[in-house]
Amino acid sequence: MAHHTHGRRDIRHPAAGGLHPRRPPGTPPRTRPVPRAAPARRAAPGALARRRPRLHEPGRRRGRDRHSGATGRQPGRVDRAGRSRPEDRGQPRPLLRAYAHAVDSRALPAHWVSRFLEGAATAEAGFDGFADEAEFQAYLDAYAWPGVLVFTGLQYQGGPDPEQAAAWRRFVDAAQRVDFLADLAGDLADGRLCIPRARLDEHSVTRADLEQARDTPAVRALLAAETGRARAALEATDGILDLADPGLRPVTATMKELMAQQLTAVERAGITALRRDTGYGLVAPLRTLLRARAGVRSRTP
Repeated sequence: MAHHTHGRRDIRHPAAGGLHPRRPPGTPPRTRPVPRAAPARRAAPGALARRRPRLHEPGRRRGRDRHSGATGRQPGRVDRAGRSRPEDRGQPRPLLRAYAHAVDSRALPAHWVSRFLEGAATAEAGFDGFADEAEFQAYLDAYAWPGVLVFTGLQYQGGPDPEQAAAWRRFVDAAQRVDFLADLAGDLADGRLCIPRARLDEHSVTRADLEQARDTPAVRALLAAETGRARAALEATDGILDLADPGLRPVTATMKELMAQQLTAVERAGITALRRDTGYGLVAPLRTLLRARAGVRSRTP
């Protein structure tokens, strides 16, 4: 399940309004039109909230410096929020204070919050596309992954253990890939290319080919390869339900199903994915949500 600057598809962070103006990879699917959060993309369960599972959305050039500076001040605000009392003057926003309390009571390691904020001020605010797969993975490590764990990590007392953290890292990888593909047309129109440039070179495709939605064998091969990578990443998230808190399993399962539905829609769209963003539709998501709701009710005593 990506969060962001652009406000359109970010997964809303718990401290939205305090920590992050947008949202990151793993949030619930968004329906168009949707606003973004921070400069990165969307994407996961904590992320399960960004405009859709878009983890993070790389932001537009305008406002990056302002976003970077504001984000740099957040660690101090979070720390003050954790130590403030309702009667204190100049106290942090209630939502930020509540989040800081949750971090403290659940003993979430501070490094997840600091990593997310640092990533928002660097990898996110300075986003300028990816040269290759390594840069994409570095972006996930610096911003999208911590952005999801600052929320989903609260389900684990003391924070996620290595196995749990690794499972959410795989979730973020899948969510961000699906999100980038679903928003391909809109991102290109806004001047952002989120497919690594090296992969365009591998298929002899130019940025202009994508921006002009040229229906060529090379472009189709590139899109097929990208959706294939996203599908493999989504399959790699199998097993995450066993590592989630029982109360969050229905939400996590729903997010996975919605991501799979959206990826299928992108695959069916083919070259059309370059002409308009790919949504979730209405009927399929509604069925998924109703099924999840019924499942939760059946397990309620």
